Amino acid sequence: MLWFWIFVGPALLLAALALRGERKRAEFVTSRLAELDELPPRPLPLVTLIVPVTGSCGSLRQSLLSLASQNYPDYELIIVVPNAGYLPPAVLPPVAKVALAGEAGRSALLRAGIQLARRRSTVFAFAASGALVSELWLRALVEPLSEENVGMSTGFRWYAPDPPTFWSLMQSVWNAPIAARLGAGSNDFAWAGAMAIDKELFFQERVPESWTGGVREDFALSRIVLNSGRRIAFAPGAMATCSSRATAGQFLRQARREMAQARRYLPRLWWSGLLAHVVYCGAMVAAIIASARGNRAAEWALVIQFGLGMLKGANRATLAKAELPEQQTWFARYSWTHTFWVPLATWVWLYVLIVSAFVS
Repeated sequence: MLWFWIFVGPALLLAALALRGERKRAEFVTSRLAELDELPPRPLPLVTLIVPVTGSCGSLRQSLLSLASQNYPDYELIIVVPNAGYLPPAVLPPVAKVALAGEAGRSALLRAGIQLARRRSTVFAFAASGALVSELWLRALVEPLSEENVGMSTGFRWYAPDPPTFWSLMQSVWNAPIAARLGAGSNDFAWAGAMAIDKELFFQERVPESWTGGVREDFALSRIVLNSGRRIAFAPGAMATCSSRATAGQFLRQARREMAQARRYLPRLWWSGLLAHVVYCGAMVAAIIASARGNRAAEWALVIQFGLGMLKGANRATLAKAELPEQQTWFARYSWTHTFWVPLATWVWLYVLIVSAFVS
């Protein structure tokens, strides 16, 4: 029985602590979303919103249109492409500026957007070219910058494939725990598809010089901000929807690449994630074996572990539904996967983390 409790005891404790963290995060998200319904008491800063287009995307037109239709008093939209061939006909919003970078790397695209930005803007914001956002997205993203000691703000993505496939839904369930890492206080990372930073701080910390040598721009920027003693604030109203579908190969390649980057730039988070999933999956195996041998305590331990994990998944989907009111139909049809697929997604997480250890 010792080997059984070596896995099951820590697994139940970790699951209970994580569920407690989800409840605290729910309070934070609810309060922040409520604040969006009220007009801010202070003027909003002038913003340059930069959108790098790195490849073809079926939802590009809808994405750019949502970014061009923000309920924000004064912002400019700059779409950056390597060359004009990256923009299909009739995809460009009339209000957008276009910058041609001349090369395809994300760093080059971002620097080209910065160079075209108007002088009077005081905030740089960045968005993903394939994601859909609400009309209050930019307002929600910029608002935390006015808080004390905030260096940058970030939203995150939610995969809502429509129509879905098995693997695109699994990508959504797999991605949800990453979104759940973002909450109150200072966060460990920002997402390149939804981040904003004060322009003065951006140049003071010489950010463009860090965007070289294959370094992920959001990780590099996050490290600069945190090293400066400032914090990264999460903006729940700045969540973005990714509606494209993924095959098994596409999903697993992207997941391995992202976790390999996390191992490089966020080693503490990567190691804690690996250890937690070794414990979770080990506890499942130990409980199943002990149950097969007639151990009734093991049966209850397995039920409790599954129950806590599925409660966490349900809570994540509930919060995402509140953050993304335009996606109510999708959540009504598919949010159940974020409850019942959590045990399977735990094994996918373990596989991805192990494989990412051998990916450069």
